[in-house]
Amino acid sequence: MDILAEANRLKALGTPVVSMAVGQPSDPAPDRVREAAAAALKAGRIGYTDALGLADLLKAISVPAARIAVTTGSSAAFNLAFLAMFDAGDRVAIAAPGYPAYRNIMGALGLDVVEIELDGDAYLHAEHLRQAHAEKPLKGVLFASPANPTGAVVPAGDLKTLVETARELGIAVISDEIYHRLAYGAPDVTALAFDEDVAVINSFSKYYCMTGWRIGWMVLPERLVRPVERIAQSLYISAPELSQVAAIEAFNATDELETVKARYAWNRELLAQRLPELGFSFAAPMDGAFYAFCDVSRLTNDSMEFARRMLAEAHVAATPGRDFDTLAGHRYMRFSYAGSHDDMVEAMNRIERWLR
Repeated sequence: MDILAEANRLKALGTPVVSMAVGQPSDPAPDRVREAAAAALKAGRIGYTDALGLADLLKAISVPAARIAVTTGSSAAFNLAFLAMFDAGDRVAIAAPGYPAYRNIMGALGLDVVEIELDGDAYLHAEHLRQAHAEKPLKGVLFASPANPTGAVVPAGDLKTLVETARELGIAVISDEIYHRLAYGAPDVTALAFDEDVAVINSFSKYYCMTGWRIGWMVLPERLVRPVERIAQSLYISAPELSQVAAIEAFNATDELETVKARYAWNRELLAQRLPELGFSFAAPMDGAFYAFCDVSRLTNDSMEFARRMLAEAHVAATPGRDFDTLAGHRYMRFSYAGSHDDMVEAMNRIERWLR
């Protein structure tokens, strides 16, 4: 966020910054989503809904709708899951590198965060979980596929083994599937395919291009639906009704959204060629999402300082790895390729000139 703030400051001064820092689509929400929102505004009243969400949206997300909770973005879903599933002091494992908000929210709630260093592995697997649990028992594990910041996808077989191992060890599972529908080489596989007792978190932010609408959802084991509902009533009342009405139409906008995804794939091909040419090696395969997580140790031992200089001198914003991995993140950078193709080409050219 520091890099983003500086990029915005430079843009305000007229500097032509190319941003590869923020993990959000550059496209607006689909046309029919915005049209539905406009019609709702014209109709008048926007108010509270049931804490778990509008019935039509619950039905659109999944059957049975009774296991769905609509949330104020996936961020609220993580709060609700952690509060409903764990108590202060419980040990919950996450992968490093990983999305920093996992660690930050858990820490704020008094959970004992166990960061499992992947040490060159692309994703968390069952043996990681066994080793961490053997050191001291875990109460829960949270993983993402595709993952932020790496874009790595857990293959179906390994995902099955991971979920089954968690069940065997008595470890509660939260699967972050916010980047589903943004995998490029294999079909999406949900953790629910292997165990109905896991909690799955998803969102309209990424594939559906609705970051600022703050609308997400959870698929919950039946025993957690009522606890989540009660906590949500107290913390949020409900997700914004306007966003809920609009989100119903997101599932009818696949053609438009697949065009956006095709551009991500085009950008991905570009970065797969250009980043290694510039001295950035991939820490994991870019299987999904819209990120490249790169080892920059050939160029720097301080990714934060490197990011500041690249922004100031090349006018390209990218995210230092420090927040994604507190131990080894000084060696890594995350590049988001969710922008326009022309911007991605320009960014690579600027970095090349800068490094000469």
